[in-house]
Amino acid sequence: MSKTSEKLIIYQLFPRIFTNANGNCVPWGTLAQNGSGKLNDISLHVIRSIKELGVNCLWLTGVIEHATKTDFSKYGIEPDNPNVVKGEAGSPYAIKDYYDIDPALAVSVPDRMKEFVNLVKRIHREKMKVIIDFVPNHTARVYHSDAAPKGVEDFGAHDDIHMNFERNNNYYYISNQQFYPDFNIGADGTEPYVEFPAKATGNDCFTAFCGINDWYETVKLNYGHDYNDNSDHFDPVPDTWNKMLHILKFWASKGVDGFRCDMVFMVPLPFWHWAIPQVKAVYPHLIFIGEIYDVGLYRPFLDYGCFDYLYDKVNLYDTLVEIEKHGWSAAQLTGCWQTVDGIGDCMLNFLENHDEVRFGSYAYAGDSLRVIPSLVTSAMISNGPFLLYYGQELGEQARDNEGFAGDNNRTTIFDYWSMSTVRRWYNKGKCNSELLSAHERWLRNVYKNVLTLCNSHPALHEGGFFDLMYVNFRTPGFSPHSNFAFIRYKDDDVILIIVNFSREACHVNLVIPDIAFEMTGMQRGEVISTDLLWGKPHKLMLSTTEPLSVYMSGGDALVLPVGREKTVGKNDLAESQVRI
Repeated sequence: MSKTSEKLIIYQLFPRIFTNANGNCVPWGTLAQNGSGKLNDISLHVIRSIKELGVNCLWLTGVIEHATKTDFSKYGIEPDNPNVVKGEAGSPYAIKDYYDIDPALAVSVPDRMKEFVNLVKRIHREKMKVIIDFVPNHTARVYHSDAAPKGVEDFGAHDDIHMNFERNNNYYYISNQQFYPDFNIGADGTEPYVEFPAKATGNDCFTAFCGINDWYETVKLNYGHDYNDNSDHFDPVPDTWNKMLHILKFWASKGVDGFRCDMVFMVPLPFWHWAIPQVKAVYPHLIFIGEIYDVGLYRPFLDYGCFDYLYDKVNLYDTLVEIEKHGWSAAQLTGCWQTVDGIGDCMLNFLENHDEVRFGSYAYAGDSLRVIPSLVTSAMISNGPFLLYYGQELGEQARDNEGFAGDNNRTTIFDYWSMSTVRRWYNKGKCNSELLSAHERWLRNVYKNVLTLCNSHPALHEGGFFDLMYVNFRTPGFSPHSNFAFIRYKDDDVILIIVNFSREACHVNLVIPDIAFEMTGMQRGEVISTDLLWGKPHKLMLSTTEPLSVYMSGGDALVLPVGREKTVGKNDLAESQVRI
């Protein structure tokens, strides 16, 4: 696996929105009306300002050319039928050309690939990694590449459209039936979209009559699995496998450091087993991150599938949501690390991304300032990567109604738009706090502190983990409903972490068992520890005979260095015995 000595702190951003300085965007606005951020806008200063958060990897989302309602035909790019495009800008996961860059992101459209490569170089200049999306499961309904290397043929170019399934077809077909969704996809004044025979829709919808909630803007790719009888036809490898391998190597040659792979469980596992090692044989440093939503598939996709990291959405993320929203107890977090025991360092943790609601939105916490318990837990519970979604560090609440996306507590991925929080921080490239509110400045510093700690302390990026919950269920003054406590340790670096999910301040009493002292080597006796989050000193009694006691504010966390107990010599024995 392509692991690094650092903990990966990934910052996901949409270039289309990230640097868009238009403060007067209108819902359903066109590119001409609302504008778009550009790759060139992500300057060295911008990159350095993101890096200050403790970030060491940028995930550039939506850079590969996808279907859009914007007409770029004057640049030799075939226009898309608007009836099968979501939003004015289009979905970044409805790929129309795997070998090209979204022209809306370019200052000079003919030079769009050059602008992308130069951005990669700028990111590397700051000793940071860059990853992009790899979308293997589906394409836009109409795929055509005008930028593919010579000899590379389009998906579907030689498909036998009379066959529902054929091993070397790139798509699945609904024989003798036109694509006919059960909702009206026509728009006044537009040319009707005609697809005959219909192709299967991207979300495994094998009918011509998909619904409004289906991924109707995409078509499913065929990797050799026949859904009619669930048979596999992988030997010899299907045409789609070879096409996708070529695409991965193409982008690796452009300098990217890895891929966030979309919906990996919708693609046959043997493909990943076949493809990833071949890419890594040429580019051994590449990172593969899989989007996955079934804990039962975690180990197969890491072991046989050769992924480096996987989303831990349905385990840790969903549990944190339930703790915040629905009264789940903090003690449930013990089950989260137990579920991924042995592979926890391969789990990518997050509180936000483009698929999920914003933490500060009405659909989640409703208050971005309540993030500290979830942030500290998610970022510090393991050595695995942590993902930060652009604007999250400023408390973005996603209360705009951008157009196609609607008011859904998420930041749009379909529309041309600009976010007030990010726009004011970006401040026409200055990247400062001049236009931020006091709360926004405070919150950004919290994220900076937490994420910087993750790589400034070996215990937090390569250390062991000890859960203190099992010995504190009945400790007076400790609430397993509201409190979560654990130790991270590596050599002399030992850190005690206590989290309070309650909105109320409390005194927390915590028992530390003898085995924890033995495993971590933490100090015993009275210790003055300065909390790494807030810089406040705490007097702790570290003992197996009596619990330590700390005061905690509501919705807070303490990150307390408690050192490794040092070996003492004869001259220190008396002093050591007194201390103990």
